[in-house]
Amino acid sequence: MKGRRLRLLLGAIVVLSAIIIPLAVFAAEDGSAEYEPSFFGTWVALVPPVVAIALALITKEVYSSLFFGILVGGIFWATGHPDGIVRATAVHVFQDGFLGTITDSYNMAILIFTTVLGVLVVMMNRSGGAAAFGRWAKANVKSRVGVQIVTIILGCLIFIDDYFNCLTVGTVMRPITDAHRISRAKLSYLIDSTAAPICIIAPISTWAAAVSDFAEKAGESGFQLFLSSIPYNFYALLTIFFVFALVLTKTDYGPMRKHEINALKGDVYTTPDRPFADAKEDEVNPNGRVIDLVVPVVTLVITSILGLVHSGGFFSGDASFVDAFAQADASVGLMYGAVFALIISIIYFMLRRTFKFTELIQCIPDGWRVMAAGELILIFAWTINSTTGSIGAKFFVEAALQNSAAGLMNMLPAIIFLAACGLAFATGTSWGTFGILIPIVIQVFAGTDQQLMIIGMSACMAGGVFGDHCSPISDTTVLSSTGAQSNHLNHVTTQIPYAVTVGITTFIGFVIAGFARTPIISLAVGVIILLLTLFFIKKRGGSAEADASREHVPA
Repeated sequence: MKGRRLRLLLGAIVVLSAIIIPLAVFAAEDGSAEYEPSFFGTWVALVPPVVAIALALITKEVYSSLFFGILVGGIFWATGHPDGIVRATAVHVFQDGFLGTITDSYNMAILIFTTVLGVLVVMMNRSGGAAAFGRWAKANVKSRVGVQIVTIILGCLIFIDDYFNCLTVGTVMRPITDAHRISRAKLSYLIDSTAAPICIIAPISTWAAAVSDFAEKAGESGFQLFLSSIPYNFYALLTIFFVFALVLTKTDYGPMRKHEINALKGDVYTTPDRPFADAKEDEVNPNGRVIDLVVPVVTLVITSILGLVHSGGFFSGDASFVDAFAQADASVGLMYGAVFALIISIIYFMLRRTFKFTELIQCIPDGWRVMAAGELILIFAWTINSTTGSIGAKFFVEAALQNSAAGLMNMLPAIIFLAACGLAFATGTSWGTFGILIPIVIQVFAGTDQQLMIIGMSACMAGGVFGDHCSPISDTTVLSSTGAQSNHLNHVTTQIPYAVTVGITTFIGFVIAGFARTPIISLAVGVIILLLTLFFIKKRGGSAEADASREHVPA
């Protein structure tokens, strides 16, 4: 009897909530015109992403943590709203937040791009191209070190875009790394460390185009400034060096060490959450060749470049090739590139008679399903970034940075690096960080110290990539997990110690560069610090293979 009463009470609460909450939202007046949040431009603006990140790390659950962070941001935005906090929060979270994020043309183009990449991935797998590459790698690459080096090199070669990089490298290398018992967490790290760090120093990339555009809008020669900043981008350069050194010295530390030991025992996941582990394997064409993998990838590179320069006005005669790349709309260019690559790949596979037409079309919904989980996290991440922006995060950061400028000119690159790191970590976006900080950096140094402006630009880009690497809500971090089919939080927690090692070294490099005004000394000091760090970790037993050998597990 008591149980029945409790169920009736709970039912009544649910019914009343279903009536009262919508009425509270829909019945209020719309007084949103000319409204400014009470906490606008204060430190409170950075609380929502920090809450989301903390919850994600504590609960190991991404979706609810991100949603709670978005909800906290909505409450902060609605505090003091004339419509009342309930209605204003609901409208801001769902209508302005999720709906606005999904219908944003840039975001929609990126979702189309990632979906088409998923379709191409399925086609390459079912054609037997990925399996053929795996057979080639198995015959020619005999060691775990060799497979990891191939992964790094492939990541370095796909420099045009980090999204493309993450998904392509993960798809191609995952079967091979699994065969050599390399953990999914380690594969995610290798992908992430050769995605944004490569793109941010590649003159022909979507990142170069975005950075150049931000600088152009601030009144500088964007592409030239980007080229000048490459030698000072210590985090990107040292990350690439570090990932090679880490693999060649067979050093593992932090949570990654446990993942690698377990992988050597046959468990590449470590945690109970095993993304796609029980998924039905695609039927693979036994006659597949490596060219079935190469043609879609090369086609995508070519069509993406053409799409980018088209969006920048090259074919209309409004800009030169370099200028068109610098002012390209990355979302539009990549969307066109992916769609045309898909069409050409369909024609190629039909001419090869690899598939029937109906089988090719079936790859479309199957490809979307492959990408759905990653895209959902992207939507949540974009929404929390939008919520953070609506309560003035960039104005708080701008004021804090400008207040620190006086009397600290030589230390300013290091300060900019920390500011960019914090902002990218909290918001999960490098490009958003660049859009906020690059105009400030240019304004601070314009007409006073051109060399320090270049170093400051590099510090901004380096800090953005570092914060992006550490952030669970970063789109690149999400896609690295997706490409490797790894538990997302496993990737985040195993990557952070490695990223922080390089990040601390980079901070020291920018302190030196602010006074020395040359990249050579900073890079030399950075390389020495990283090598010494690996040496001491190795001395203290930082080798998964050595531990596995002691447990009689063949490495």
